[in-house]
Amino acid sequence: MDQNGKYQAMEKWLLHQPSLSQPPPSIKFKRFPNMPSKFSLTILCALALLVSYASAADLVHAKDGSGVYGYKDTPRLPWCQWLVHDPDRPAPKQVDPGRAGPPASIPADAIVLFDGKDMSKWETPGDWKVAEGCLISGNSHFATKDSFGSIQLHVEWMGPAGFEGPWYNRGNNGVMLMGLFEIQIFDSFNEKIYPDGACGAIYGQTPPLVNVTRPPGEWQTYDIVFIAAKFDGDKLVAPARVTVFQNGVLVQLNEEIHGETGHRIIPEYKHKVSRGPLAFGGHGCPVRFRNIWLRPLDSNR
Repeated sequence: MDQNGKYQAMEKWLLHQPSLSQPPPSIKFKRFPNMPSKFSLTILCALALLVSYASAADLVHAKDGSGVYGYKDTPRLPWCQWLVHDPDRPAPKQVDPGRAGPPASIPADAIVLFDGKDMSKWETPGDWKVAEGCLISGNSHFATKDSFGSIQLHVEWMGPAGFEGPWYNRGNNGVMLMGLFEIQIFDSFNEKIYPDGACGAIYGQTPPLVNVTRPPGEWQTYDIVFIAAKFDGDKLVAPARVTVFQNGVLVQLNEEIHGETGHRIIPEYKHKVSRGPLAFGGHGCPVRFRNIWLRPLDSNR
């Protein structure tokens, strides 16, 4: 990446973080030779804010000595005793789900979103790409052209083995239901991240029942049943709910989704909608995807 590209990357990160609590890209700041003026004001002002937020974004470890890390300066979740991203929240037990199998069969009535080569059902891929029959994630948000409500969803993914990036990018991605509600994808085989950020969690809300994440370099699966929220105008009538099987093991059972995904914040339903695109996050880790399909559950019976 050239020097101008580095400034652009930093400016993009500074302008698009919901809070100044995520670590920045790996860019050196010792010198700013020939910095373009259009980037300098944004970067220098935001760096001053980073200093003021630094103490609020410090990671701490769980009191029980388990090595789990998280935050203790975040708000308390209204429905339970724990803070958002609380390292002292009970961590899910690690369970071996068994060996990965071949790609799952596709039901005859499923909408196939990715079959190993066709990307026609997705918006402009940005820095995502297709290689060796897999969809490989980049840094950008990646979403379907069509919107969906309640669905049955199947996704297969694999985090990279030997990833040498920072901890917060290790196997990091996410299944964004309706583009709003994230089921976390992460290397929870190795990383002791806060329980509501573990693989299989409703991010920032509810940890998985168990940790069944396989090692990086092995295929993983999600089978998700998502029931979209219902609204009467702007009034929430029924919250969204989700059941998740990871690698064939139940990790979320008809769990309430308390609002849209965010980092270090209390979730809420800001968008009063019952349909949206399926999307994946982009976190600088080349997670591979294959065999993505869904079955809409909205039809009248």
